[in-house]
Amino acid sequence: MPHPTLDPVTLLQNVRPWGGTPSDIAIAGGLITAITPAGPPVEGAVDGGGLLALPGLINTHAHVDKSWWGLPWQSYGGAGGIQGRIDHERSRRRELGFPSVETTAAVLREFARHGTTAVRTHVDIDTDIGREGIDAVREAAAAYDGAIDVQIVAFPQDGVLRRPGVLDMLADAARAGADHVGGLDPASIDRDPVGQLDAIFRLAAEHDVGIDIHLHDPAELGAFQFDLIIDRTRALGREGRVNIAHGFALAQVDDLRRRDLLAAMGELDITLTTVAPLRVPQLPLRELDAAGVAFGFGTDGIRDLWSPYGTGDLLGIAWQYARASSIVRDEDLIRVLELATRSAARFVGRSTHDLVAGSRADIVLLDAENPMDALVRTPPRALVIGGGRVLHAA
Repeated sequence: MPHPTLDPVTLLQNVRPWGGTPSDIAIAGGLITAITPAGPPVEGAVDGGGLLALPGLINTHAHVDKSWWGLPWQSYGGAGGIQGRIDHERSRRRELGFPSVETTAAVLREFARHGTTAVRTHVDIDTDIGREGIDAVREAAAAYDGAIDVQIVAFPQDGVLRRPGVLDMLADAARAGADHVGGLDPASIDRDPVGQLDAIFRLAAEHDVGIDIHLHDPAELGAFQFDLIIDRTRALGREGRVNIAHGFALAQVDDLRRRDLLAAMGELDITLTTVAPLRVPQLPLRELDAAGVAFGFGTDGIRDLWSPYGTGDLLGIAWQYARASSIVRDEDLIRVLELATRSAARFVGRSTHDLVAGSRADIVLLDAENPMDALVRTPPRALVIGGGRVLHAA
């Protein structure tokens, strides 16, 4: 499947932003310049046919460097659990040609087809593959010339301290332009939560990059690591620069413990991302909002050596979160859709991401009655525009 032509759009006519009245959206320089009531057809404009318009979806947690999308089916193998999946991946990734520009490009195409216009992706860094994954992701993303906005987290999938040299490689990645550095289960993977977190926070402060830590550890073990992250964020002045991915523990501790953790996170602007896994309780949306904790959705890996599941549709992840959380009221359904779109702006370094003048022209059209209908039905994306250029047209 070839890359899109990236044809520029200067006027998108007869669309309904967030389900509102029919409008025309003017675009220049990759930005929305005006939104006006729908007028008569203009030669050269794109006719939106009265479809619902939403801001582009923002995928806040992906692994675009290691999918077998587009390759022959791979049967699930190896042991379960985090360590089992790490071992299985290390044993087979070279055989399957990971990382590669081609497989990464296939994932980005699926993201674009489903309406994602910006993504924060974790990219493996370790002593076997070095920075090959980052190089592959950058080359695949470059084909879109910025129409898909890709931010990179240098991710130590096999641990930070237990593999000598990984910290140096993370520092090299930060110097080479990675937007964030990652960590992974400091207690259960490195078995030295203080050591891993001290090292990651020092590195991030030295190179002035963000931090995005995978934290799968459950209940009080996970909550203890939340405490450590909170302490280091405060001590090193990293407010607004730290994200915790997965964070299952928050939904597994008692209400009082969760309240205190969320209050500290809100104070320090520590964010959360989730892939809405079905096997654990979902992170509580209303409690997060009440504490002022920003929250985003991600697809995680899709069709990789960890799991055969995943389609690349972030709207499907939002649907999964809403359904698993028993969210049914209109205002809550809209809030979930906001988390997948305009509320996720900060996860890709934006102050605004919406259908408003001055915002980047990232627009998705769907055949839906209103935003609630779009979420619960997840209809196909009819048109996807990224930075004012066509990424997908049905």
